[in-house]
Order: sequence, then structure tokens, then C-alpha cells
Amino acid sequence: MPTDELSLVFGALADPTRRAILERLARGDATVNQLAEPFAMSQQAVSKHIKVLENARLVQRTRAAQARPCVLDTVRLDAAAGWIAEHRQVWADRYDRLDEHLATLRPRKEAR
Repeated sequence: MPTDELSLVFGALADPTRRAILERLARGDATVNQLAEPFAMSQQAVSKHIKVLENARLVQRTRAAQARPCVLDTVRLDAAAGWIAEHRQVWADRYDRLDEHLATLRPRKEAR
């Protein structure tokens, strides 16, 4: 089981149910019952997904009277997005260099 934060985040995001839960929480805080409503699965199964999101520190449970609503924590999402953006730029730079190299080869090929 991965222990570094980025691996935990990407592991949590790998599941479509967990991504749907995050999308719901992006619209506002929600209880486990509210999060479980759109899914054809037990509340216990949804709770397990929420636990994975909590372990990845993408979701926090707060306390409001008797309820413990879940709250989206975007800090780890921002870190994951930053990692993706950084690596996207590396690959974009490599493709740009490849394009430049291919452009230098075209005149030679056309001259034959």
C-alpha cells in the first residue's frame, strides 16, 4: 500500500465513485447519508470510499451538532494538479524539441 501523499491521492482518484463523491463535495458539505443517495450501494460501502478519501486527506469530517458532515480539502488536489502540470510541461517541451528536429529533417528528405 502506497504511503506517500501523491500516491494516496492518485489511488483515491482512480475510483469513479470516489471522484463522484469529490464532485458532490465541491458543491458543498454533505453527510455520509447525503453522499450515499445517488449510489446503488450500501452506506457502509460509501463509508469505505470516504475512508479512502480521508486517508488521502482529500476529505475531512467536521462536527456540526449531531452530524459529522464531510468537507472537501483541496490542498492535496492542488498538489496533484501541480504535479500533473509540471510533467505536462516536461512532455510538451520534449514534443516541441521533437517537432524542431523533425522540421530540420524535412528539407533533407524533400531535397532527395
